[in-house]
Amino acid sequence: MNLFKHNNKVKARLLCGALALSLLTAIPYFVCSADEFDKQIANMKQEEEKTKEAISNLEKQTEETKEAIAMLQGQREAIADNVSDLRGQSYSLQSKINGYSEQLDVLTDEIAGTESAMSETSSQIIRLNTELEDIRQQRNDRYELLKNRLRTIYEKGGTRGMLQLILESVSFKEMLTRTEYLAAIIDYDQQKMAECRELEKELQRKLSDVKAKEAELQSYQEVLDGKYADLEDLSNEVKQMLASTNMSLSSETEKLEDYDEQLAELDNQMKALEAQTAAAQAELAKQIADRLAMQREDTSGSYAASASELEWLAATIQAEADGESYTGKLAVGSVIMNRVKSSAFPNSVIEVITQNMQFASYRSGKVELIISKGPNSTCIKAAQEVLDGARVGDYLFFMTKYYADYYGISEYTMIGNHAFFYRWVVKEKEPEEEGAGKEVENPEAEGAVAYSDEDEDDDSEDDDE
Repeated sequence: MNLFKHNNKVKARLLCGALALSLLTAIPYFVCSADEFDKQIANMKQEEEKTKEAISNLEKQTEETKEAIAMLQGQREAIADNVSDLRGQSYSLQSKINGYSEQLDVLTDEIAGTESAMSETSSQIIRLNTELEDIRQQRNDRYELLKNRLRTIYEKGGTRGMLQLILESVSFKEMLTRTEYLAAIIDYDQQKMAECRELEKELQRKLSDVKAKEAELQSYQEVLDGKYADLEDLSNEVKQMLASTNMSLSSETEKLEDYDEQLAELDNQMKALEAQTAAAQAELAKQIADRLAMQREDTSGSYAASASELEWLAATIQAEADGESYTGKLAVGSVIMNRVKSSAFPNSVIEVITQNMQFASYRSGKVELIISKGPNSTCIKAAQEVLDGARVGDYLFFMTKYYADYYGISEYTMIGNHAFFYRWVVKEKEPEEEGAGKEVENPEAEGAVAYSDEDEDDDSEDDDE
């Protein structure tokens, strides 16, 4: 019996020793597991910080690209205005040239008409001079004839002279007849000479008129030539101005094309940066989701907010949940404060609300509009409660049910019209057709996103948040 008891004591001691040994050997294991877990969490946070830094760099590059685009657009606008002005000047100068050309055409026609009239007048002068010479010749011939007759009568005499002819008359009657005949011949010659003199005077008058007309036409021709020369000089001057303007226009147009090429290149660069930023944000959301899956943080407790932070929180609650129940308002406020308390998000109310690609109501300007007018008393009350520590769950995300189902969020809780959830976990969907696999997540939709009712009415890029 004593031996049995002794054996039992020995067995008990051995059992206790074995148990103690097992506990001693287990302690390092548990310590090691805890250390590995903390190390893994720390590594995950480091990766998150690296991703955040990459996002920050991408956002900085994006902002610099935006500034470069804005600067180039300003310069391009100045060039475009200059091009527009030069085109207006070119059009105006071309209109002047066209006007000068029309005036030159009119002057050319007038000069041609004047030259034709001068040619006709010159022909008239030549004709009148010829006629005048003919009349003068006739007058001279008539004068010579009369002179010869008189010489025959008074100087030559002789048996055949006119005086002899009269003296040889056999009767007084015959003498009178012969005297009258002689007088008639002399009168006829004198009449013809008088006619020649009158005709010569008429021709002289006509010739004088024609020469006066010729002088007038010549003077007019000189005036027209002067006008033509002046207009031609003006036209040439404007043509030179037009050529210079068109050269400037061509140069400025080339600059405009260069700016368009640079802007297109920057636009492509901007799109690439936005795509990289979206991918980095998606990666950050995945990293945060993976870490939160391993470690659920305590986001409860109050927060000493400034008056400005209270106003921002109340305005965001009103912008996102003005039509929701009071619980729905508290739930939206809870998401914001849970983020403030979470290591995955900024640690102030305003930084959480204004974080890039998060609250659509902030990006649309609705939050700041409400701030300018002042939030309503109900939303101020809800904001104060969550600042004092009230929470409706530890949710970090919310959106409308439509978007929760659209993105395939695996688990969420409906409060009013909003779906609230702690982690962004997407469920696999049944393939709709052969070859379809897991639904591809929208990279811009991953991350800390809060969707409100207003997003369903917005068909713009906000749908990708």
